[in-house]
Amino acid sequence: MTSRVLLLSPAMSASLRQARFDDGGSIDCSAAARARSAAAALPSAARVLASPGVRCRETAAALGLDGVPEPELAGLDVGRWRGRTLEEVGAAEPEAVGRWLSDPECAPHGGESVRDLCRRVARWLAGAQDLTGRTLAVVEPEVVRAAVVDALDLPAALFWRLDVLPLTLTELSGRAGRWNLRLGCPLGTPTPEAD
Repeated sequence: MTSRVLLLSPAMSASLRQARFDDGGSIDCSAAARARSAAAALPSAARVLASPGVRCRETAAALGLDGVPEPELAGLDVGRWRGRTLEEVGAAEPEAVGRWLSDPECAPHGGESVRDLCRRVARWLAGAQDLTGRTLAVVEPEVVRAAVVDALDLPAALFWRLDVLPLTLTELSGRAGRWNLRLGCPLGTPTPEAD
């Protein structure tokens, strides 16, 4: 049996545009309109999940999806950096930001390390491989990165080298503990149906 997991990154938000650590803000009106116009291009799914974050839930709603919140697919917990821009944090704590960006085990903000996020997403993917039918999940970009790191058995140090654009699909398909990857299809681009 081949399992299929489609990870959809959320629509643009002010936080994303400002390089601000997620602050629970809403998606932009124009981004919501873009999601609504692309909704018909989404492939069918046996189950729809969403990261519990505001922009993921709002993106799912704009797409006309009733995504079930999945705590394992929550975005990276950045602790006390939440709501601050990377520029602000870099100016106040340059050494901490440098360690965080270079060491996947490091969590100077008091939240979750990149390695911990990758482990959490890997656990979820291991369970998803036993599901029949397609799973569509609207998730934060860092969850997509963590899934790619796990699927390809990449070193967690490569996490920050993976770019995830808003409203793009990343498809994982696999069986017997091995995933194949289709990266970054813009929403609205047809995804070939599974055999």
